[in-house]
Amino acid sequence: MDIRIEEKNGISILRMAGDIDINTAPALKDSLESVIRNKNILILINLSGVDYIDSSGLATLVEILKSLNKQGGKLKLTNLSVKVKGLFEITKLTQLFDILDKEDEAINSFDKQK
Repeated sequence: MDIRIEEKNGISILRMAGDIDINTAPALKDSLESVIRNKNILILINLSGVDYIDSSGLATLVEILKSLNKQGGKLKLTNLSVKVKGLFEITKLTQLFDILDKEDEAINSFDKQK
Protein backbone atom coordinates (compact mmCIF):
# COMPACT_ATOMS: atom_id res chain seq x y z
CA MET A 1 0.00 0.00 0.00
CA ASP A 2 1.19 3.49 -0.83
CA ILE A 3 0.26 6.40 1.46
CA ARG A 4 0.97 10.00 0.50
CA ILE A 5 0.28 12.78 2.99
CA GLU A 6 -0.15 16.45 2.19
CA GLU A 7 -1.57 19.44 3.98
CA LYS A 8 -4.16 21.77 2.51
CA ASN A 9 -6.01 24.52 4.40
CA GLY A 10 -5.01 23.00 7.76
CA ILE A 11 -6.33 19.56 6.73
CA SER A 12 -4.08 16.53 6.49
CA ILE A 13 -4.98 14.62 3.34
CA LEU A 14 -3.95 10.99 3.04
CA ARG A 15 -4.06 9.60 -0.47
CA MET A 16 -3.97 5.87 -0.47
CA ALA A 17 -3.37 3.24 -3.15
CA GLY A 18 -3.51 -0.50 -2.69
CA ASP A 19 -5.45 -2.81 -0.43
CA ILE A 20 -6.09 -2.12 3.24
CA ASP A 21 -5.87 -5.50 4.88
CA ILE A 22 -4.30 -7.32 7.81
CA ASN A 23 -0.85 -6.79 6.28
CA THR A 24 -1.17 -3.07 5.51
CA ALA A 25 -3.50 -1.84 8.29
CA PRO A 26 -0.58 -1.35 10.74
CA ALA A 27 1.15 1.01 8.27
CA LEU A 28 -2.09 2.96 7.89
CA LYS A 29 -2.46 3.19 11.65
CA ASP A 30 1.16 4.37 12.03
CA SER A 31 0.68 7.04 9.36
CA LEU A 32 -2.53 8.31 10.93
CA GLU A 33 -1.08 8.31 14.45
CA SER A 34 1.93 10.26 13.17
CA VAL A 35 -0.37 12.89 11.69
CA ILE A 36 -2.32 13.12 14.96
CA ARG A 37 0.90 13.38 17.03
CA ASN A 38 1.76 16.46 14.95
CA LYS A 39 -1.48 18.01 16.25
CA ASN A 40 -3.26 17.68 12.92
CA ILE A 41 -6.76 16.68 13.97
CA LEU A 42 -8.57 17.42 10.71
CA ILE A 43 -7.94 14.42 8.49
CA LEU A 44 -9.29 13.50 5.08
CA ILE A 45 -8.59 10.06 3.64
CA ASN A 46 -8.88 9.82 -0.14
CA LEU A 47 -9.56 6.18 -0.96
CA SER A 48 -9.65 6.53 -4.75
CA GLY A 49 -6.76 4.07 -5.13
CA VAL A 50 -8.22 1.47 -2.75
CA ASP A 51 -10.24 -1.41 -4.17
CA TYR A 52 -10.32 -3.66 -1.12
CA ILE A 53 -10.60 -3.23 2.65
CA ASP A 54 -10.85 -6.15 5.06
CA SER A 55 -12.11 -6.20 8.64
CA SER A 56 -8.73 -5.22 10.09
CA GLY A 57 -8.63 -2.18 7.80
CA LEU A 58 -12.14 -1.18 8.86
CA ALA A 59 -11.20 -1.68 12.53
CA THR A 60 -8.17 0.58 12.08
CA LEU A 61 -10.29 3.35 10.56
CA VAL A 62 -12.86 3.06 13.38
CA GLU A 63 -10.11 3.16 16.01
CA ILE A 64 -8.58 6.31 14.52
CA LEU A 65 -12.03 7.93 14.21
CA LYS A 66 -12.73 7.31 17.91
CA SER A 67 -9.32 8.66 18.88
CA LEU A 68 -9.87 11.82 16.83
CA ASN A 69 -13.37 12.32 18.24
CA LYS A 70 -11.92 12.28 21.79
CA GLN A 71 -9.52 15.05 20.77
CA GLY A 72 -12.18 17.15 19.06
CA GLY A 73 -10.88 16.24 15.63
CA LYS A 74 -12.62 15.19 12.45
CA LEU A 75 -12.04 12.33 10.03
CA LYS A 76 -13.68 12.23 6.63
CA LEU A 77 -13.47 9.77 3.78
CA THR A 78 -13.73 10.55 0.10
CA ASN A 79 -13.55 8.95 -3.35
CA LEU A 80 -14.65 5.46 -2.29
CA SER A 81 -14.93 2.92 -5.08
CA VAL A 82 -18.32 1.28 -5.59
CA LYS A 83 -17.00 -1.90 -3.97
CA VAL A 84 -15.54 -0.14 -0.91
CA LYS A 85 -18.60 2.08 -0.48
CA GLY A 86 -20.78 -1.05 -0.63
CA LEU A 87 -18.73 -2.55 2.20
CA PHE A 88 -19.27 0.57 4.32
CA GLU A 89 -23.00 0.38 3.60
CA ILE A 90 -23.29 -3.34 4.44
CA THR A 91 -21.43 -2.85 7.72
CA LYS A 92 -23.47 0.28 8.50
CA LEU A 93 -20.25 2.29 8.84
CA THR A 94 -21.82 4.97 6.65
CA GLN A 95 -23.65 5.98 9.83
CA LEU A 96 -20.34 6.41 11.69
CA PHE A 97 -18.12 8.01 9.05
CA ASP A 98 -18.58 11.26 7.16
CA ILE A 99 -18.23 10.06 3.55
CA LEU A 100 -18.20 12.50 0.65
CA ASP A 101 -17.93 11.80 -3.06
CA LYS A 102 -15.31 14.37 -4.05
CA GLU A 103 -12.17 15.61 -2.35
CA ASP A 104 -12.92 19.33 -2.87
CA GLU A 105 -16.40 18.84 -1.41
CA ALA A 106 -14.88 17.13 1.63
CA ILE A 107 -12.27 19.86 2.14
CA ASN A 108 -14.96 22.56 1.96
CA SER A 109 -17.11 20.67 4.46
CA PHE A 110 -14.39 21.03 7.10
CA ASP A 111 -14.59 24.83 6.73
CA LYS A 112 -18.32 24.80 7.37
CA GLN A 113 -17.82 22.94 10.66
CA LYS A 114 -15.24 25.31 12.16
